[in-house]
Amino acid sequence: MPVLNERDYLGRAVETVLAQEVDGPTELILALAPSTDGTSELARQLADADPRIVVIDNPAADIPVGLNLAIRAARYPTVVRVDAHSELETDYTRRAMATLDRVRAANVGGVMRADGRTPFQRAVARAYNSPIGLGGGAYHGGTQEGEAESAYLGVMRRSVLEEIGFFDESIRRGEDWELNLRIRRAGYRVWFDPSLSVTYWPRESWTRLVRQFAATGRWRGELVRRFGRGNSLRFFAPPALVATIFAAIIVGILQATGVLTGWWALIASVLYLPIAAYAILIVAVALGAGGGRGWRDKLWTMAVLPTMHLAWGWGFLLGVLRGAHDTVDTSRLGSRNTPLP
Repeated sequence: MPVLNERDYLGRAVETVLAQEVDGPTELILALAPSTDGTSELARQLADADPRIVVIDNPAADIPVGLNLAIRAARYPTVVRVDAHSELETDYTRRAMATLDRVRAANVGGVMRADGRTPFQRAVARAYNSPIGLGGGAYHGGTQEGEAESAYLGVMRRSVLEEIGFFDESIRRGEDWELNLRIRRAGYRVWFDPSLSVTYWPRESWTRLVRQFAATGRWRGELVRRFGRGNSLRFFAPPALVATIFAAIIVGILQATGVLTGWWALIASVLYLPIAAYAILIVAVALGAGGGRGWRDKLWTMAVLPTMHLAWGWGFLLGVLRGAHDTVDTSRLGSRNTPLP
């Protein structure tokens, strides 16, 4: 479990991991990045209270670095990746390991069940759980078991991770997708089991959500630069939306200033149609979203969906054009923090 500034979530996440019903010895390795909200103190208190918890330092604060440190420190042949913002059902690991053996896979994952405590967080959760929100990846609500492109978190065979070289530490976001790409290219199976689910608590504020999705989109653009056709077509929808909106703004300016007139102006107006259709879709999804607790939740959903799409799409375009370089997800950093190297 890589951990950074997670005091509000860490205790419950650790509790659900330690409650796993597994036949055999277990351990929980916390890869602890420098935190400023009391997370480090809490992590060490938890470790002092239970010998199964091992704390290792992750001074780089990068997720793939922390994961590799934790895996190398691990003693057992099955690696269960968990997140400090996640909660596991008590039989999650046991059932995932059974699936791992049944289908002879190298990595097994299930469904991300996002949830929220505030109107904003519930809106983000609904976006995560909707095919419209994150593009319909299997682990965002799939129901059909089978081979998959990637796995959410994942229950993995350590021997395969050792064979392919663990996580790529040069990738700060999307590291799980890239790892699973190498697993598949090495001839192993990545498997989706919809009977498995993990509760995930998304970002709690609009600014943190924007920072998260902009960084994730930029790294996806970097992955497109590196792996080209290995990327699913669904990743190109948000940047296409951003490009269409930008083009429509240019057309609108040219029409308003009289530069673009006549038939050319009429033809160029076609750009407005997909934007109008998108706006109608967002409103329809927000108004029809199940689980809402009133208009406040619905309005937040109406704001959250385009926020996710546009931040991700803009980041993607920057990543394709300029690369990700040292882009980091700063959404876990508190206002008192300075950016980590």
